[in-house]
Parts: sequence; structure tokens; C-alpha cells
Amino acid sequence: MNPTSLFSVVSRRTVLMGALLAAAVGQAHAQAQIDQPAPAFNATTADGRTLSLESLRGKTVVLEWTNHDCPYVKKHYGSGNIPAQQKEAVAKGVVWLQVISSAPGQQGFVDGPTAIKLNEQRGSAPSGTLLDPSGQIGKLYGAQTSPHLYIINPQGVLVYKGGIDSIATAKPEDIAKAEPYVKVALGELAAGKKVSQANTRPYGCSIKYAS
Repeated sequence: MNPTSLFSVVSRRTVLMGALLAAAVGQAHAQAQIDQPAPAFNATTADGRTLSLESLRGKTVVLEWTNHDCPYVKKHYGSGNIPAQQKEAVAKGVVWLQVISSAPGQQGFVDGPTAIKLNEQRGSAPSGTLLDPSGQIGKLYGAQTSPHLYIINPQGVLVYKGGIDSIATAKPEDIAKAEPYVKVALGELAAGKKVSQANTRPYGCSIKYAS
């Protein structure tokens, strides 16, 4: 191989590696990062509306990934913990959105009417339920478990991501002993403070993405 050919091969490899690195960096930046603008999305709600994150600018937004068949989700809904937090937050002007990223045929997948009926049965009162069967929003945020929660401040910046609380079990009796991360974070945000624990470990069932 002459020097010119060798240079061409090295250049092509360099360009390829650079492209792969750029793609990896771009993918990393696409996921939700604390203190960075929350990834924008448009979604269909369980009652058939189209909702964009941008339309909620000026409000605190909670995104809660959920799967009604997951034992960890049942812990927090059966005990009334998450419904109570939803009602308290919504009463204070927070927009609390459930997100269902289970793919068709997978555990937790439901259509809009079923999602509404489930919430009625559980006494749940979110501001809305987003249907994400393609997993596009879930992957955009890097959502891993149900439940997995994110908080976006009125300026559209992500200020919290992680678990609903600090004890990673499916036992309802542990709720009273756990540190309620999301409740604390919303309180700090409402008081004009920086969220003290902005990035905690989520726990629950893995999200049943299509791929």
C-alpha cells in the first residue's frame, strides 16, 4: 500500500470514528439531563387530545412513567400514595402527567379508554395521561422503570429525575418509612429553592418498550 492509499484509509477511519462519536454524543445530549432544557415532545392523551410540552411552559410539570400491572406501581396506587401526591400537586397548580410507554402486547399497554377507567377505579387524579406505545418519549427521557419520575420547572428545565421515594421495595408498609423524593422536590421548587436531591435511583419494573 502506497503512502497516499494509507492516508486515505486512515482518513476514512478517522471520519467514521468521528461520525460515530458525534452520534453517541448527540444521543447522550438527547436524553434528559438535570439543569438542561427538558426534551420537547408532542403526545396523544388518553382522552384523544394532542399535548405538547411547550404548551405547558410557565407551569411545573411532573412526568410519571406507569404500568398498572407492575407490583411496584400497584404498591403506590393500591396504598393511595401516588394518587394523593397527584391530587396535592394538581391542587397547587402543578401539571402531573402519567406516561404509558408499554408497547402493544406488552405488560402495561392500554388504550385511552382503559387508561381512564383504571384511573377512575384507583382514585387517581393526574392532569392527563400520555400514550407512548412507540416508546419515543420514554427513550427521549431515558425512562427505565415504572414508576420513574421527572420534574420540569416553569422555565422548561429538568430539575428532578428518579424514584418516587427512597425505599426500593414493593411493600406498601415501607412507604411511611421512605423519604418522599418527589414530594420533597416539589416543595423545594415551590419555595424557590434548588432541588436538594435532583438525581435519585428509580426503582420498579423495567419499561416494556417495543425494542
